[in-house]
Amino acid sequence: MKVLIVINVDWFFLSHRLPIAIEAQKRGYDVTIVCADTGRFEEIKAHGLKVIDAPFSRSGTSIKNELSTFKFIYKLFKREKPDLVHLVTIKPNIYGSLAASFFPKIKVINAISGMGYNFSEARKGFVQRAIGLLMQVGYKRKQVHFIFQNSTDFEDFVNMGLVTPDRAILIKGSGVDLQEFDFKLAKDTDDEGLIRFILPARMLYDKGVLVFVEAARLVKDNLFGKAKFILAGSVDLENKTGVPEAELLGMQIPGYIEWIGFQKNMLQVLTDSQVVVLPSYYREGVPKALIEACAIGRPIITTSMPGCKECVIDTVNGYIVAPKSIEQLAEKFNEIASDATLRIKMGASSRKIAEKEFSITHVIDETLKLYSKILAQ
Repeated sequence: MKVLIVINVDWFFLSHRLPIAIEAQKRGYDVTIVCADTGRFEEIKAHGLKVIDAPFSRSGTSIKNELSTFKFIYKLFKREKPDLVHLVTIKPNIYGSLAASFFPKIKVINAISGMGYNFSEARKGFVQRAIGLLMQVGYKRKQVHFIFQNSTDFEDFVNMGLVTPDRAILIKGSGVDLQEFDFKLAKDTDDEGLIRFILPARMLYDKGVLVFVEAARLVKDNLFGKAKFILAGSVDLENKTGVPEAELLGMQIPGYIEWIGFQKNMLQVLTDSQVVVLPSYYREGVPKALIEACAIGRPIITTSMPGCKECVIDTVNGYIVAPKSIEQLAEKFNEIASDATLRIKMGASSRKIAEKEFSITHVIDETLKLYSKILAQ
């Protein structure tokens, strides 16, 4: 059976869907990855996977360019004649579902990895309405199935009439290798005697970058010399909520607030931390960084946003605060920094949650079960 995994960009495929593609290929599927090339195609090919460059712009809204993208996907499906297309991220979801409607034999899986910027408070105009209309057209066919990462998105799609429950399953997140990301008992402090609070994410306003920095500033009188607040992630100016590099550099306070940029070895970054923080007010799927933080056993402070809250049981393995609440976040910084025993206890609870809900083995098995089920129909 021929499978196309269509996803916005190469680095996102590598970080979030690579294990599924490798296992699908091992089980006899003919797998090709379709995504935009940012220079990491050789990494994909090194795993024995075929790859096709796609003209995806993650934030573009030019009607001409969007029509060109749809035309590319239509011609791709016509040429490749896949049995199944696994569509990941919103543009592949929508355009791929629409294109597949012209080819009744093609089965479709839409992986809904969060609703993202297009469904944030900032987007309440024409573009969002247009997206909603395209979803109504593309998603209603019986051949279109869904994988949701959190129950809120699942319920919203059902309530909007975009999907019926019999065409959807819930798989929390993209999974983590529990052997690679094994439990690592956190030290009370780092080598400098500081408690390291890490925000591991792309540098987006919607990820709560400014909230994190302002909350750190609010507790500076109490925690300076005791804690360090670290932003670990790349600039992403293709995203409309990307924080410019100059602004990130200007946020730094030597020895207290630091931006360390993109880190290839996130396992080491998380291991070196005492607390992982994601104050997102963005509709996530289930953030990969929080799943990994659970796996190695770190307490987490995050928000009540869909996706984020799936990783935390409040007061058990961390804290859930209101989105954009600098004061609540600052309060939790002080609280967790003052109690090393609590941090260790919460970290152990995080690992238990990861073992129960976030294993990559579970994610792969459930995904490939869905492949088999819909291809047999």
